Amino acid sequence: MRSVGDALADLTEKLRGAGISSARLDARLLIAHVLNIATATVFSHPERVFSAEEDARLRQAADRRLRREPMSHIIGRREFWSLPFKVTADTLDPRPDTETLVEAVLSCLGDRRAPLRLLDLGTGTGCILLALLSELPQATGVGIDISPAALLVARENARTLGLHQRAGFTVGHWGQGLDRTFDVVLANPPYIPDREIDGLEPEVARFEPRGALAGGADGLACYRALAPDVARLLKPGGIAALEVGQGQAAAVGRLLQDCGLTLSVVRRDLADVERCVLVSRPMA
Repeated sequence: MRSVGDALADLTEKLRGAGISSARLDARLLIAHVLNIATATVFSHPERVFSAEEDARLRQAADRRLRREPMSHIIGRREFWSLPFKVTADTLDPRPDTETLVEAVLSCLGDRRAPLRLLDLGTGTGCILLALLSELPQATGVGIDISPAALLVARENARTLGLHQRAGFTVGHWGQGLDRTFDVVLANPPYIPDREIDGLEPEVARFEPRGALAGGADGLACYRALAPDVARLLKPGGIAALEVGQGQAAAVGRLLQDCGLTLSVVRRDLADVERCVLVSRPMA
């Protein structure tokens, strides 16, 4: 049977040959997942030998990755804001870029122990809402999503993180049907122009839910639908943070300003892309 060291070398070579840039990291993560060990153990105990069952499971996992299925779907989780989140084919894979939104909101809040009410429109895995609740111990939040399957994942993530008593999740279309106001409104809506989706990397184009990607002809359709709801649901003095695609910040800012909101700041991600538009509702 194969040793861990041999399997790591073999799988890395195969993944690299398939054009996967993170081949060695992915190979290590897959081995750790199959063996249910820490990733560091893959390096520290390369002499460990796979059982026949373990080797078969690794080959199955490798085949899935070679077909460019996302690692998060194979392993079933993804780290976001240093927290573990369950991910399925029904949810968008949480991305490091989205942490820009979490950072932006936290930087605008004066008292992190205030009893704030948060609203996350299009919550998916719940990663944005739950990351913020983990930093705001007195806050509560509501996550809205049109997908019941996604909300099942979000609820499980809330339970896993011990935040379920402060987070509720409801099926809905953006802010329709909501009549109370919130201190913070969040959204990471679909913003990829429809014609560009098939040209994205295979992990995204083939495996992520298209409804969580497709932003209409120009990528701004969801922002047009969202802007009036954001303005209506945001308390005077409250803030809203929306993730945007590359080159969309100015247009999204105008849509929100046209609804009576004040543009506060545009935050860039680690790649220096304008990624988050922050607005506020003026005090009456």
